[in-house]
Amino acid sequence: MGAIVLRAPDGSPAGRAERMTALHADHARAVLRLLLLLTRDERQTAEDLLQETMLRAWRHLDAVPDEPDAARRWLLTVARRLVIDGVRRRRGRPAEVHLVDMTWIPARDDTTGTALASHSVRRALRRLSPAQRSLLSEVFLIGRSPEEVAGRLGVPIGTVKSRTHHALRALRTGLTAA
Repeated sequence: MGAIVLRAPDGSPAGRAERMTALHADHARAVLRLLLLLTRDERQTAEDLLQETMLRAWRHLDAVPDEPDAARRWLLTVARRLVIDGVRRRRGRPAEVHLVDMTWIPARDDTTGTALASHSVRRALRRLSPAQRSLLSEVFLIGRSPEEVAGRLGVPIGTVKSRTHHALRALRTGLTAA
């Protein structure tokens, strides 16, 4: 065990850090040994609980006794209580059942939503001018680039982009009105 590190008289952050460093150096091994025993050598769990124990000591540093043996008892008690809390949490929670997520599988019998959406899109497309329908078909259904469409129509690329934007806006308006 190291030297007794008393509380910093002014409670300064440097004094708190020094005291916490000394507590960790002097007692972490003993706390980890206890936690390994209580967790049946589950090292990762024991290390997590050691970290939580030290975090609680940091948060309540004024409650940790100055005398080394008393400080060790305080830390061991906190560690033991953390293990007990973990056991209680696991016991109080029902066993987890892993269900297969089947929400991504499309329903074969229920095509109502698809039919309604398709009907709404067809109705909104009918409200567009023939030029707008043709332009959207070229860009989105056939997959031609604005440059290709501009070449086919003999207009500048900016015009194709602008007309596409206006046609999409008109289609959106038609869909929200449907």
